[in-house]
Amino acid sequence: MNGNDLHTVLRQLLNSADQIVMSSLLTQHHRADIGAAIAEFSAHEVCDLLQLMGINERVKIFSHLTLAKQSEVASAMTSEPFVELFLNMLPDERADLFNTLTPAEQSIVMSQIALAEREDIWRLASYKENEAGSVMTSDYVQLGAALTAVQAIALLQETAADKEIIYQAYIVNDTNQLIGTISLRDLIVAESSAKVTDLMTKKPISVRAEAPPEIAAQLISKYDLIALPVVNNDGKMLGIITHDDAMDIAAEEASEDFHKTGAVGSLVGNIKEASIRMLYQKRVFWLVLLVFGNIFSGAGIAYFEDTISAYIALVFFLPLLVDSGGNAGSQSATLMVRALGTGEVHLKDWASMLGREFIVAGLLGLTMAAAVSVLGVWRGGMEIAIVVALTMQIIVIVGSVIGMSLPFVLSRFNMDPASASAPLITSIADGAGVIIYFSIATWLLDLPVAG
Repeated sequence: MNGNDLHTVLRQLLNSADQIVMSSLLTQHHRADIGAAIAEFSAHEVCDLLQLMGINERVKIFSHLTLAKQSEVASAMTSEPFVELFLNMLPDERADLFNTLTPAEQSIVMSQIALAEREDIWRLASYKENEAGSVMTSDYVQLGAALTAVQAIALLQETAADKEIIYQAYIVNDTNQLIGTISLRDLIVAESSAKVTDLMTKKPISVRAEAPPEIAAQLISKYDLIALPVVNNDGKMLGIITHDDAMDIAAEEASEDFHKTGAVGSLVGNIKEASIRMLYQKRVFWLVLLVFGNIFSGAGIAYFEDTISAYIALVFFLPLLVDSGGNAGSQSATLMVRALGTGEVHLKDWASMLGREFIVAGLLGLTMAAAVSVLGVWRGGMEIAIVVALTMQIIVIVGSVIGMSLPFVLSRFNMDPASASAPLITSIADGAGVIIYFSIATWLLDLPVAG
């Protein structure tokens, strides 16, 4: 059954309210597919469909909705079913949803749950979006160092049903400071009398709660972790960030960088659900700014109008040359933004990267100059060919160096290197390209300048 068929069956279920059919759908389809289909319905319709499921399936399907849709559905629910759903959610997802609720809705939820859970929600919800603590969960296994392997396994069996991850356990001391980790595999293969303190991995990789989420994702990827422990400044265990959450962080960071690279502000939520107003606001600033930036290109052309009048053939090559500089710059910027974002390159590497970029850009420029010189001979003769070839060589080098350097400059001033977007690089390279092109033409062709 494809997505359209699933949507049709769910639409029929709204009228029949047949729980048996819903149960059959849940066994035949992945929860992510059902969640995607349900997301297309109105909030009240989603409430009706969720009520046809048991609480466990309801929570799992609900987790596949976007946060914006979850908030919308939560507002449409009556108090009792919402509180039941809320209490059965994973701690980190519950905290994210809690932050989207109105004060009245938050008050209703808090009044109906135990003190310990209230404190956990407040703690998880207190972290800012740009902090690793905002994506951590308190749903992890904690063991004491004095336990034996058999005792640790018994404890895991008791708590497994309530934990998100049991394959990795975290060892803390009497003051709740993280001192080690141990895998379920190591516990199973160890002698039953072996002490956890002798089996655990000491000085485990961890992240501070206030660190950026992308740092956590990088650590999980670099060290191939199932989950990453989150600690405070004193090294006390606060929670964990799971591998699937790290994937979400990486995907979100990549999307944000792509948007910035295209001179679009960060979009909140799904672009399909974004309003016309949001899309307009996210794009208008850069477009207006770049319009004024392109004035410099026009001014450059006006300045060299005598050169252009004397050799009309120069105009034919203008778009080709300046676009080549912008394209080379965009390539370099994209590579550097990605390298800086993943930690492959750091600010101290700028000088070495600059030398490499000069060599690569020089080779690229030579290749492109050779190709365009043939067109130069055809359109304007040998003199024009020399002007065009030399300009291509210099423009590609200049565009590449600008594109490579701008992310470093932005990082140096604690700005996001992804802001070195392709349109911004192109506008800068265009202005520089116009000046370079007509300056070389005026010099080599021995022509007067308009001034």
